[in-house]
Amino acid sequence: MTSNGKHADTARDPLFIQEGEEMYRNPTELKMSQIVLPCHANHCGELSVGQLLKWMDSTACLSAERHAGCSCITASVDDIHFEHTIGVGKVVNIITKVNRAFTSSMEVGILVNCEDLYTDRQWKVCHAFATFVARRTEAGKVQLKQVLPRTQLEQMEYSLAAERRRMRLIHAEIITDLLSSSTAQLGECQEYQDAVPAERTRVESVELVLPPHANHQVSTFGGQIMAWMENVATIAASRLCNAHPTLRSIDMFHFRGPSHIGDRLVLKAIVNNSFKHSMEVGVCAEAYHGGEPLRHINSAFMTFEVLDGDGKPCTLSRIRPEPVDGKRRYQEAVARKKIRLDRKYIISCKQTEMPVSVPWDPSNQMYLSFNNVSALKLMDTRKNWVLTSEKNKVRLYTLEENHVLCFKVEMHVSVPAEQTFHLLSDLRRREEWDRHYEECQVINQADDEDTLYRVATPSVSKGGKGQDFILLASRRKPCDARDPYLIALRSVTLPTHLPTEDYTRGEVLCAGFTIWEESSTVTKITYYNQATPGVLPYISTDIAGLSSSFSSTFSACSHFLEANKDSLAALPPSAL
Repeated sequence: MTSNGKHADTARDPLFIQEGEEMYRNPTELKMSQIVLPCHANHCGELSVGQLLKWMDSTACLSAERHAGCSCITASVDDIHFEHTIGVGKVVNIITKVNRAFTSSMEVGILVNCEDLYTDRQWKVCHAFATFVARRTEAGKVQLKQVLPRTQLEQMEYSLAAERRRMRLIHAEIITDLLSSSTAQLGECQEYQDAVPAERTRVESVELVLPPHANHQVSTFGGQIMAWMENVATIAASRLCNAHPTLRSIDMFHFRGPSHIGDRLVLKAIVNNSFKHSMEVGVCAEAYHGGEPLRHINSAFMTFEVLDGDGKPCTLSRIRPEPVDGKRRYQEAVARKKIRLDRKYIISCKQTEMPVSVPWDPSNQMYLSFNNVSALKLMDTRKNWVLTSEKNKVRLYTLEENHVLCFKVEMHVSVPAEQTFHLLSDLRRREEWDRHYEECQVINQADDEDTLYRVATPSVSKGGKGQDFILLASRRKPCDARDPYLIALRSVTLPTHLPTEDYTRGEVLCAGFTIWEESSTVTKITYYNQATPGVLPYISTDIAGLSSSFSSTFSACSHFLEANKDSLAALPPSAL
């Protein structure tokens, strides 16, 4: 992390529409620009992250209120990774817009970049997604109007917002399950010589909520609570390293209840564990008024590093946990570190940087499923597809971008969308219409939405070996009427199913079906595939115009769907 951004990305980010590129501007988009003054900075001359969080939260809240037409409150802020620090004299530019509205909540995208006024350079600092809830009015609960995406970028964020919302709703449950399964395998805490007792890093501070700390709704400003939490977490981290730590990332903030003027906020922090170059600090905020019991307001886990003069991470002292709860926090911090690495490896990489196959196990299932569905949604929002051929009302399109070839096949069927979804979801039935599916077996029914399959396909040349694929199939029903049914496919690796001599192991980077309900009896089906060396031989002659086998394959799919549109066998694999 550096404050000068020598090798930083530019401030342009595909999440947002930039001025000058299009006349259109999203009606919920807002911008805040602030010069970093000494009063905003710490003793190292860097912008306090707490101050940045306050600016981010207030700008995002104004975007939410512009869309809702009423007061809104912060419900949560997703994980934030800070790529660079910001020095005094630099300008902070914050851009926010509403990506999607649900019933009474909405997702707001936040982009933060830094600007050097003397060199006219800009670079990205972080981006985040916050959830805001519209407050009840005298008329009752607010029903938010829909966001209407007008550009490809807005359509992409609109579509992905539904998948991010799903992740938020199951986040706590999934993390609890992963922590319990991971910590059970960790064994006893390791003992280190010269370890720092965790008790030495404990911090407790109280804050009285005054009118300047409240928002225009007289509730404690969410950004202010996050800033206070960052303050005590920084003190705890400093007590371990005896130096100024740099905040690298924050796990999701989730506000569990409101706080108001006159409340006393009790903020607690402690270093849960330290690793070679980083440490995790747990922090929580509780509130009380008068003699009432403490109310849990928020909790978070923050990762800090200590940087040397060259901006390289320093080696940290190890921590000696307190008995019982301290050891539990110590072990859970190890498990959370693994989860963060999985999440960063699977989700943060651009699709072109992702390895084709990644290892699957229960600890990364949630993130692999998210990546699988998100990749298909991204392909679905792409424009500039070129119609290559059409036969029997089946259309084949291709798209080449950044040296990557994608193709899609489109057709309509007279079968209800939900039945089509169930019939296509079970890959074991695909051999009934797709001659490329020679054999298909379920390896693992992970849950109702994710299934692992092994698929065997015949050789494309005489005397050659066939291919087999280990596929993760992720199913999604529509979030609302503006979403399709989705069946996303990608390759994974399993230690129990290694490549064999009988087959060449093929790989699928991104493939699957989107299923749109056009009426109660007519459904539009689109099949997507990002061509890989394992897939291209099966479609290359169609793309070159030398064959129309795609038409016969998907015509067979249409006949299969119509023949089984009333079949109970269309139940998902978990119900069979």
